[in-house]
Amino acid sequence: MNLVIDAGNTSVKLAVFDRENLIFYQNIKADELARQVKEVCDHYPKIKDGIISSVGKMDRKVFGVLAVFCNVHELTSNSRTPYKNSYATRQTLGVDRMALATAAFYQNPKGNTLVIDSGTCITYEMVNDYGEYLGGAIGPGLQMRYNALHEHTAKLPLLMPEEPLDFIGNSTENSIHSGVVNGMVQEIEGVINQYKRRFTDLTVILTGGDAPFLSKRLKNTIFADSKFLLRGLNYLLEYNKH
Repeated sequence: MNLVIDAGNTSVKLAVFDRENLIFYQNIKADELARQVKEVCDHYPKIKDGIISSVGKMDRKVFGVLAVFCNVHELTSNSRTPYKNSYATRQTLGVDRMALATAAFYQNPKGNTLVIDSGTCITYEMVNDYGEYLGGAIGPGLQMRYNALHEHTAKLPLLMPEEPLDFIGNSTENSIHSGVVNGMVQEIEGVINQYKRRFTDLTVILTGGDAPFLSKRLKNTIFADSKFLLRGLNYLLEYNKH
């Protein structure tokens, strides 16, 4: 069994895989990680290997706790990847983007795949039908757009994501929801269409915390998988064992 830890910008995801099967998942706060790692490893004594992916600073004591129970691989830019990496600045490529590209490579090994991860940021990752990671794009996520309107203006309120009643907002709050949600949906649709013009038979996968909210609003055919990044980390762990 494998223990997978994804430390993102806002929370930490824990997962246990039995080969390729996800058998446990938990979303926790960063300060709970060391304690939860011990509890999970006690509950699943067959865990032999673990991988940690962090987009920020990781409390080093977590590595010490995890090392008691299993072999630990810290995902970095030096980790081996199954795809051909054509990113110009490989040392700056985020570990979360590496995991998404890996999941795309294994999910659709002979096809063109665009992965859209909508969380704190929204990222676009492209793996072509030659198994080559080309790169993509990074932009502000849904809540970040709401935060920016509030923080960089004098009077606009801070709102949580909500379905716009109409694309024409008849109040300040409705106008914000229309601008943020419709703007993001139109952006995603536009990006997908750009990629479709260049790549034939494009498979589009939507993941991340905002995937359920956004997937119902997209007209393009997509596959929503909120655990896609965790699957990519599990693949990378297996790949780096050898």
